Amino acid sequence: MTSVVDRPQGRHATTPPRRRLVVIGNGMAGARAVEEILARGGAGKFTITMFGDEPYGNYNRIMLSHVLSGEESHADIFLNSLSWYRENNITLHAGVRAERIDKFTRHVFSSDGRVTPYDVLIIATGSRSHMPPMDGLYTPGGSVKQGVFGFRTLDDTQRMVAHAQEEHHRRAVVIGGGLLGLEAAYGLRSHGLDVEVVHSGGHLMNAQMGPDGGAVLRRSVEALGIGVHTGSRTTAVLGTDRVTGISLRDQPDISCDMVVVAAGIRPNVDLAVLSGLPVERAIVVDDRLRVQDEEDIYAVGECVQHRGEVYGLVAPLWEQAVVLANHVTGADTSAAYLGSRTATKLKVAGVEVASMGLHGPERDSDEHIVFSEPSRGVFKSIVVRDNKMVGATLLGDSRKVAFLTQAYDRGLPLPEERHNLLFDLGAPDGDVGVAELDDDAQVCNCNGVNKKALVGAVKGGCTTVAGAMDATRAGKGCGSCKLLVQQVVEWAAGGAVEEDPAASYYVPGIPLDKPALMDEIRKRGLRSVSQVFQALAPGSLEDAKSKMGLASLLKMMLADQYIDERDARFINDRVHANIQRDGTFSVVPQMKGGVTSVQQLRRIADVAEKHKVPLIKLTGGQRIDLLGIPKEDLPQVWADLDMPSGYAYGKSFRTVKTCVGKDFCRYGTGDSTKLGIEIESRFQGIESPAKLKLAVSGCPRNCAESLVKDVGVVAVEGGRWEIYVGGAAGAHIRKGDLLATVDDPEQVKVLTGRFMQYYREQANWLERTYAYVPRVGIEHLRAVVVEDSEGIAARLDTAMHASVDNYVDPWSERNDPLTPGQFRTSLPLTVLPRVPVQ
Repeated sequence: MTSVVDRPQGRHATTPPRRRLVVIGNGMAGARAVEEILARGGAGKFTITMFGDEPYGNYNRIMLSHVLSGEESHADIFLNSLSWYRENNITLHAGVRAERIDKFTRHVFSSDGRVTPYDVLIIATGSRSHMPPMDGLYTPGGSVKQGVFGFRTLDDTQRMVAHAQEEHHRRAVVIGGGLLGLEAAYGLRSHGLDVEVVHSGGHLMNAQMGPDGGAVLRRSVEALGIGVHTGSRTTAVLGTDRVTGISLRDQPDISCDMVVVAAGIRPNVDLAVLSGLPVERAIVVDDRLRVQDEEDIYAVGECVQHRGEVYGLVAPLWEQAVVLANHVTGADTSAAYLGSRTATKLKVAGVEVASMGLHGPERDSDEHIVFSEPSRGVFKSIVVRDNKMVGATLLGDSRKVAFLTQAYDRGLPLPEERHNLLFDLGAPDGDVGVAELDDDAQVCNCNGVNKKALVGAVKGGCTTVAGAMDATRAGKGCGSCKLLVQQVVEWAAGGAVEEDPAASYYVPGIPLDKPALMDEIRKRGLRSVSQVFQALAPGSLEDAKSKMGLASLLKMMLADQYIDERDARFINDRVHANIQRDGTFSVVPQMKGGVTSVQQLRRIADVAEKHKVPLIKLTGGQRIDLLGIPKEDLPQVWADLDMPSGYAYGKSFRTVKTCVGKDFCRYGTGDSTKLGIEIESRFQGIESPAKLKLAVSGCPRNCAESLVKDVGVVAVEGGRWEIYVGGAAGAHIRKGDLLATVDDPEQVKVLTGRFMQYYREQANWLERTYAYVPRVGIEHLRAVVVEDSEGIAARLDTAMHASVDNYVDPWSERNDPLTPGQFRTSLPLTVLPRVPVQ
């Protein structure tokens, strides 16, 4: 008998009872199914409970490669915030595994001991990384060896980033040359690692393209500095406790510090097998997405086998979710999922790739039209059968993908001159192709947005491309569809698309660009973040995303006249330490120029011992990092250290890295250590649009890595110094531009301060110098900062002096907290407690 909850009480109750809907899986497929159910009035029909293995809300798994490369933060890829679950009355058990289903009594048994009844059940357990058989993959205890990673979850990605950023790690091997493997390699390369891809197939991405396209792709990948080994099978992971390399069949061993296994995925079916559900390659479902022979159990996503097929792309998941929702809610009981013709359009390792259908001819009568330009990384292939397109591969140029996708899906008639399929010579141009797209044609594969949804956003009042993207999530994934999104929006608006005014705002909550914002602050005498909102955005709520940028700008402009409001600060700046993923904090005392003493080292060691610090880590900026400190212990740790803050947490001047210099080094031509200490002493902690890392090298051998810093100084022959600006060595790698060559250290300090002040006044919020310098141009910076072409050098120097003179060590607040809760115990911010979200 079906049980119900929320049964109406009393003789005259007319509200129908709501059935209990339980969803096992809070990933992209499970959450999308729930979204579709809610869109069909499911909130009034069901009480909804969701279980998710991971201790998070729903995030975009496709974007993990962007988190790995540093292009996005983990916070940027979440699709549904916790408030979404609350607003829709969904009970979410995050970080709780469903372990067994009793399909006879209709209960789900979970890892926290809970027994949850259901009337309708949806299984969306997804897939996991496949670990192919090889020796040495696991330790004797059965765990994966240190330095070996799968690449499937947010936790996987964060661990990979942490491992890649450890200073002594230099080489990585990625096993698998498919889409995921190449994305992993690209992301690791952005951290400065030497990366090699080992692929057992004969060419890269052999599931999406033929050997000719694979050869062009290989050339593009190798141009990024990534080594490629095809036709190679990994037989063993070397190393006793940690990875030291891999062994290949019939090829020499490769040494490495890190191995990422991206050799495919496998459906998560253990729960279904244990519960007696039909499983072959995956959970067997019918055209309604109903589990075979089960009345009220459905399955969706990568854990599903439909008509013998298992799909690992997102577009089929979205199609499945629609059919499932129609049946679960009764909105359309005739809906049927008949399988998907997969057309993929993605950006892989920075290269645009589109693939659909056949990779090459399979019959003598098939036509094969190919264009290849390896020097530009361009390859195009079309397969035609019976005057219908049955396959296409586009590499490096996907401008025709809208028309080709439509031709593939709908069997459109093709031009007699086949080359028109590849170029805008006779086939529809972009606008005509967009007009001919079906309403349900997928525009954004990553977030499952079709043409109809974008058009609806425009008709609903979105007047800018950015507005339509925000409303639908289109273009918020890999980014390869942005051009098509723009074309659809412009077509839907009849060409009357407004330029997005918010693109020029310094912070999103104040409708002004930076010069106008600074001018208004000065004219109105504004002194605090709340005053700025009251004066410049009256009647609107204070935008949380804008507060930190405004606080930094005001402090830079006003020095000691700034009124500090703690709710305008990020947690790091409120407690002057760097929050970690488990809610503890990292403390980095200052060591000017990377120089320390016996007394400092002894004090740090004593503090670490006294407070049982779980990890002591040397940083890339030549400092000692104490990690794992609870929030409430911070004041005592600072008091015991009795050293200034090292500013390892804020958008501010952080460190000056130095080499040994001329006193001890055989090659040193300048006293880099002394100059580095003087620069750090002078500019310590000043506010900035983004963090500032500096370095001083005592000779052109550049041991302090000065050429890849925000400001880098290098001693050269004749007692002179070169000043470089705009370098980077993190997620983005860029050699700095030469700003000036000067004769003495005092000029170095003056020009360094002047450049940083000009950058502080002109740069966008969170714009690093490696983006700012090429945007503005080194010639312009040289003219303003060195030659004083605009006559503002004296003012820049004075403004920097004011900031320097206003410096106060933030750790002095340990004895006098500014707010009662400043150092109260904090809950973990990443891992959610195992309680329902009501």
